[in-house]
Amino acid sequence: MDQTNPTAILKATARKRTVASYCLGISYGAVCWGAAMTVSVFAALYLRNGLLTSHITALALVYFFGSAISWLIMVPLADRFARSRPVSARFAAFFLALSLGTVAMTAFLFAMDYRWFYSRWHAPFGSLIWIFQFLFTGASAVYQFAVLGLSLFLPFGLLFLIAASVYLARARR
Repeated sequence: MDQTNPTAILKATARKRTVASYCLGISYGAVCWGAAMTVSVFAALYLRNGLLTSHITALALVYFFGSAISWLIMVPLADRFARSRPVSARFAAFFLALSLGTVAMTAFLFAMDYRWFYSRWHAPFGSLIWIFQFLFTGASAVYQFAVLGLSLFLPFGLLFLIAASVYLARARR
């Protein structure tokens, strides 16, 4: 008869449940963070010009996915560094990670959208000219995002960032 240790099976099952619940929680947080940043974008556009833009869907998608992907990457990273630290240090870690990660990932997605639009006029893939075109197109897109796109985070994005950082600092121990 095959004998197994029942406590080992229970520990392995509990570990699987813990990992699954952690991944589910991170995924849920990513969707909520993406939705919060999209609400901030809609509020900023409404206050600025009454949502009168022809690219509202593209903007919403870029900001949603930029925020959601940054949550998936930055929250576990900040959690790893902030573990067993005081609440103020955990707040600072989550605030810094979420703010920089959200801006960086959204700027990256904006640059890739920009690159996709201009790719039809660029040189063939892999050539030296293509590399320069890719780098300078990306750099100009990031600059344009920094000048025009960062202000879309400000009306409510900062409040959402503070609330999320406080929640994460208290919830993660």
